[in-house]
Amino acid sequence: MGLPALEFSDCYLDSPQFRERLKSHEAELDKTNKFIKELIKDGKALVQALKSKFPADGRERVAVAARVNTEMCRLRVRELHCRVSVSREAKKKYDKETEKYCGVLEKHLSLSAKKKEAHLHEADNQVDNVRQHFYEVSLEYVFKVQEVQERKMFDFVEPLLAFLQGLFTYYHHGYELAKDFNHFKTDLTISIQNTRNRFESTRSEVESLMRKMKENPHEHKSISQHLMEGYLFVLEKRSFVSTWVKYYCTYHREPKRVTMVLFDPKSGGKMGEEESFILKSCTRRKTDSIEKRFCFDVEAMDRPGVITMQALSEEDRRLWMEAMDGREPVVAQLDVIGFNVIKKFIYAVETRGIDEQGLYRIAGVNSKVQKLLSLTMDPKTCADVELDSPEWEIKTITSAIKHYLRFVCLSCNPSPFCFNKRTSFIMDNPETRVTEIHTLVHRLPEKNRQMLELLVNHLANVASHHHQNLMTIANLGVVFGPTLLRPQEETVAAIMDIKFQNIVVEILIEHHERIFQHVPNSADGPNNMLSNQSRRRSTESKAPSCSERPLTLFHTPTHSQKGMNTAVSVNVSTSATSPSPASPRSPSWPMFSAPSSPHPVSSASSDSSPVSVSGRKAIALYACKAEHESELSFIAGTVFMNVHASREPGWLEGTLDGRKGLIPENYVEFL
Repeated sequence: MGLPALEFSDCYLDSPQFRERLKSHEAELDKTNKFIKELIKDGKALVQALKSKFPADGRERVAVAARVNTEMCRLRVRELHCRVSVSREAKKKYDKETEKYCGVLEKHLSLSAKKKEAHLHEADNQVDNVRQHFYEVSLEYVFKVQEVQERKMFDFVEPLLAFLQGLFTYYHHGYELAKDFNHFKTDLTISIQNTRNRFESTRSEVESLMRKMKENPHEHKSISQHLMEGYLFVLEKRSFVSTWVKYYCTYHREPKRVTMVLFDPKSGGKMGEEESFILKSCTRRKTDSIEKRFCFDVEAMDRPGVITMQALSEEDRRLWMEAMDGREPVVAQLDVIGFNVIKKFIYAVETRGIDEQGLYRIAGVNSKVQKLLSLTMDPKTCADVELDSPEWEIKTITSAIKHYLRFVCLSCNPSPFCFNKRTSFIMDNPETRVTEIHTLVHRLPEKNRQMLELLVNHLANVASHHHQNLMTIANLGVVFGPTLLRPQEETVAAIMDIKFQNIVVEILIEHHERIFQHVPNSADGPNNMLSNQSRRRSTESKAPSCSERPLTLFHTPTHSQKGMNTAVSVNVSTSATSPSPASPRSPSWPMFSAPSSPHPVSSASSDSSPVSVSGRKAIALYACKAEHESELSFIAGTVFMNVHASREPGWLEGTLDGRKGLIPENYVEFL
């Protein structure tokens, strides 16, 4: 079984498999060197045996002939031995350059991104020079090993054949042996000649390929069955410290499988166990988010958490990002750029493809969507994007709009649009639903409401062309319900509430003129605003003690409505306006958030009159820690006795373990 071929392109990958193949060639050369020494020793023993075996009259002649042939063979074998020795010297040089390159690379990657640009540029140039020299030494060493392996096939066998031929000439009885050996000798001669001819014809081509590889390695790299492979440093978090560990990683595009092998190409490096996972997403790390350079994050389908990886250079990171369909960390907010981008997208959709069937239902290619968002969100390139170009399909633009609303705004602080949607939609009066949504829309911050109005007016225009695009109001509700009314947690209740999300979007589209062009009369009247402001001033003077206390936005649910409240948040956020100071009653519970508008959200009923309840049992929905002696501390699931209204708005009085105290009204549910 022959040795595996050594490809020049593997010198640039420097994979563990390449090192193993190189070791097999080196082992074969060591074996050849050992055999040469034994052959020279056996030749001397043969001459000595001829002297003692043959009679005195023929001994001298045979010994002289044998000595001549042996010396000739020894010269040829020693020549081959010298070539093997030269390859061993090349190996020492190759190992030395490997040590040097790995050391310089690790030192370079440990540089902080906070260094001066000139210093970093100089360090990059130094690493590139060392890397280039390492590749040249690697190519020359592989070339030398291949040359010795090929030459030994005739340089080693040909002297033996010449020795046997010369020896048989002096044997009288060796004529018959030589005759029997003639067919083997002929075949071997032809084989040697063919091998020599192949070597001479391929040597020039191999040299030419090596020169081309030196001049432009990227154009002549071999096409592998793997989409991308190479070394990456992986951030591993241990008990008290985080370390960067070097892995050889391979990414298969079709199953999206990433394979990592722990390996250090330094001398004596051993391969670790293979690890693999299915890729979920890949995102470039921002420079100011981590001290290291060339970093990106990957998420796996079959393992939790985010894996931070460091490429060997900026170009290497770009190749990995491109192979994994990675996305840039686009950070956009509701500023002038965000509004201009959405207006530009909407104009392109309405002028180019408003009649296209399945509008907003058919998704675009993710890589194109990411590219479009990256270009339009960048102030340097946004003006150069021509949405009339055939490069940007309508499905790419519509997917960019949905992606902006669903993911891009997650980087901002979301403003609330929370309501008791089930309570709203179990009402028989449809007018009540519209009125409640009308009120809630005008409680949004100004920028959020403007973006929502811009989108809903566009969706109403799309729905007016439903005979052509087949996108009715109901279909648009199905598409944009999960986008605009995004649940903060993935629960069974959130899945069951999808139909309510769709209905909200349908109402927004169907009644968009009334909702956005007219201010509601009931919720934001002058008297109610004064009442809310006075209550906020009173509550800010003495903040409730619970750190996880959701705000009461509507009526406390009655007994017939218990367990039917779910909050969702409109995924439209603001950044152009400066955030207001956090309310002392703002919660950390993820399904609620404190309003950022200057006017606090009020209940539909008067805040001055407490809820009319008398001695009943109630159960705690959330945990609370008291900071005042008049309050009660409790955990979720605690049952209170004799719960009734208190004089302080928003609070109840109850008994827990024989002690009376205040309980946040929106923290309990009556049994």
